[in-house]
Amino acid sequence: MAKARTAYVCTECGAEHSKWQGQCIECGVWNTLSEIVLAPAPGAKASVGAQRSGYAGHAAGAPRITPLITVALTTEARTQTGIGELDRVLGGGLVQGSVVLVGGDPGIGKSTLLLQMLGTLGAHLSSVYVTGEESLAQVAARAQRLGLPLEPLQALAETCIERILEQAMAMRPRVLVIDSIQTIWTELLTAAPGSVSQVRESAAKLTRFAKETATSVFLVGHVTKEGGIAGPRVLEHMVDAVLYFEGESGSRFRVLRAFKNRFGAVNELGVFAMSDKGLREVPNPSAIFLSAHAGPTPGSAVMVTREGTRPLLVEVQALVDQSSLGNPRRVVLGLEQNRLAMLLAVLHRHGGVAAYDQDVFVNVVGGIRVQETAADLPVLLAVLSSLRDRPLPEQTVAFGEVGLSGEIRPVPNGEERLKEAATHGFRRAVVPKGNAPKKGRVGELEVIAVERLSEAIDACR
Repeated sequence: MAKARTAYVCTECGAEHSKWQGQCIECGVWNTLSEIVLAPAPGAKASVGAQRSGYAGHAAGAPRITPLITVALTTEARTQTGIGELDRVLGGGLVQGSVVLVGGDPGIGKSTLLLQMLGTLGAHLSSVYVTGEESLAQVAARAQRLGLPLEPLQALAETCIERILEQAMAMRPRVLVIDSIQTIWTELLTAAPGSVSQVRESAAKLTRFAKETATSVFLVGHVTKEGGIAGPRVLEHMVDAVLYFEGESGSRFRVLRAFKNRFGAVNELGVFAMSDKGLREVPNPSAIFLSAHAGPTPGSAVMVTREGTRPLLVEVQALVDQSSLGNPRRVVLGLEQNRLAMLLAVLHRHGGVAAYDQDVFVNVVGGIRVQETAADLPVLLAVLSSLRDRPLPEQTVAFGEVGLSGEIRPVPNGEERLKEAATHGFRRAVVPKGNAPKKGRVGELEVIAVERLSEAIDACR
């Protein structure tokens, strides 16, 4: 068998080199060349021959241009994993032939979650857990510690992608888990496992296998110190869904978030709690994001945010203190820092409250990151409460976007947010006028509609 020809491509600019060297000639960056295989595409010669003979496009199996109206609009079949929070993030369950990339910090629970999923699926779906980092004895010990049935669980300790696919073609599992993609290597390349070329080629083979055999494939990915998935960026483009497992150090709660999903909504959120028996679903996530204060506390405000299709009650805390520095500090956890500076300027200009000589610290309880503008109003109310050392009225919730001219703008899905607040026993809600219901109440929840920031401040005195 002839040896495959290789080349070296710069990961920064994409320039191709015939041999490895320390520095890319085109962009001048060091240590960015990775090995790739130069192989002709299957059927390339036949395609050229067909074009020369005048029969291009008439070969058997050749793709044809098709009007979309003639394509059957069938919904993809989904399989429930048995873990409700995981099904929510996936968009309703497993899709045949899908490739899902799961990333997260070391020890966050990626392997535990996928092993629990296989434990629930093993009774009615054949599955294989491929481990490249642990021995089979370690995997079996973990499954036993989690209380999973060992009979339906099938495992393979292998890192060569060719041998993995050979075993998978023989068994034909419905679900295949690769833990992790950074340990997998192909015989076609001489680069070390985990390199850009090895990760890209191995992921491409697994993706092709998933599409051809309708196998659902899960890839576990390592993360870099910056928080991104290690390896080439093209890895996230190749897969159908990208899930990130997040959690604060020292906290037992874990958050599974979808950043890409071709079969469902992105930014969906699944909440788990880590226990000695593995990951447990949290049926009421709002409860873990609300602190249980003994009484009214200055600097605390509750908002209703929305993650995907789920409304969540989240506590926003603020601490305002006299600054001894020339440039007062603006420290934010869970929100955008530049937006806080803008909101403080609006508070000064349209609320008559100055904080230019104060240090302002803002934190979203529970480690969740709020990425929507509905947090504007509760952040300002929490800052004002801490500055005046006066707590907000009890059982009060707020949400709304604050404009530069001091207006309170409505946010999407206001009615669902109010229903979630009423469900958890809140009595008052300060919301934009555009989100207020016609009756002025939602159950026992009194809704105070405001149009300007000054009105919201007066409503919370």
